[in-house]
Amino acid sequence: MTKWEVRPLGEVCRVVNGGTPKTSVLEYWGGEHRWITPAEMGKRSSPYVADTSRKLTSLGLSNCSASLSPANSVILSTRAPIGHLVINTEPMATNQGCRTLVPGSGIHEKYLYFYLDSIRDVLDALGTGATFRELSAGVLKSVTIPVPSLPEQQNIFEILEEVFEAIATARENAEKSIRNARALFKRDLRSIVAEAWEAGELVTLSSLATDITDGDHMPPPKAPTGVPFITIRNVMKDTGKIDFSETFMVPSEYFEDLKDNKKPRKGDVLYTVTGSFGIPVLVERDVEFCFQRHIALVRPKPETDSAWLYYLLMSPQVFDQADERATGTAQRTVSLGVLRSLVVPAIPLPQQRAAAARLEILTQETQRLAAIYQRKLAALDELKKSLLHQAFSGQL
Repeated sequence: MTKWEVRPLGEVCRVVNGGTPKTSVLEYWGGEHRWITPAEMGKRSSPYVADTSRKLTSLGLSNCSASLSPANSVILSTRAPIGHLVINTEPMATNQGCRTLVPGSGIHEKYLYFYLDSIRDVLDALGTGATFRELSAGVLKSVTIPVPSLPEQQNIFEILEEVFEAIATARENAEKSIRNARALFKRDLRSIVAEAWEAGELVTLSSLATDITDGDHMPPPKAPTGVPFITIRNVMKDTGKIDFSETFMVPSEYFEDLKDNKKPRKGDVLYTVTGSFGIPVLVERDVEFCFQRHIALVRPKPETDSAWLYYLLMSPQVFDQADERATGTAQRTVSLGVLRSLVVPAIPLPQQRAAAARLEILTQETQRLAAIYQRKLAALDELKKSLLHQAFSGQL
């Protein structure tokens, strides 16, 4: 193993803090100085950034704690979340959620970028704070970095660039395959629902249900134990399932006092109506839980098959109606009135069950393919971690 000098980042880099001028002062914004935030960094697939969506004027830059850092620095998000990384190819400032590391003469920016990438978990663990976990400048400066010679650094990042390019291509292909599988399912779903549309009578959704309601509008009381309370973040769009791993609990007494149509039971279909609206979830087993008012509950009539109702609500035909009639800007909402009046086909129960069975086979095949490619993505992530470990322990 190669023996390299290990030094604190504060000795080999200059750490530059960010800042934000008052957004209410128009003269501070729309100028010539690039200004980046963690949110914008998180949307990038390339490590390089040449421009930003928002810019500051010289007046805005002088009236906040941000300052321009030279090109070929490494910008690290240090709050909400910790760990996004980019290399700026033009002079750039950041908001207070980032810190810029300007490499000294003995550190190449690409080597620094890849090293910080290899210790993202470490950097995240060093963050402190309750509301917003943050990696302070002082702690960041104390993080150590192995410092080989510049030719060795170049050899390391050139190897990593070549291999990571191949990994990125493989990842893109796997993600494309997942998207294609889901697009094919959506196409088949549209086709099967279109058959029902032609064969059946067009009615409102309320005609297929005994109840269409939403969750309790009062803030729920929290408890250390009791009944799970789910929110929209617990509804998994890709799987149509509820993730109970991060729910909070409400007292059993609160749950018992709810009306019966606000207590989900097997065969009900939940439907998100605010923000990420239009995601249905079939309740497949009897388990006690309750839900926020941003989620609706559709309880099918005896002559309505639950699985068919679930696929109907998932269909492009129904989503397009909800999308067209949703109101609001910051958080678009499908009202219960709109939900109840959505147009759907009414077909006999045997035909509903046959269509749902066809769609279930397609769902299982889509999930099987998605799982294969998800495993490939996980393997690529592990390969990347292994290569980074090897690179900075002198094993490449």
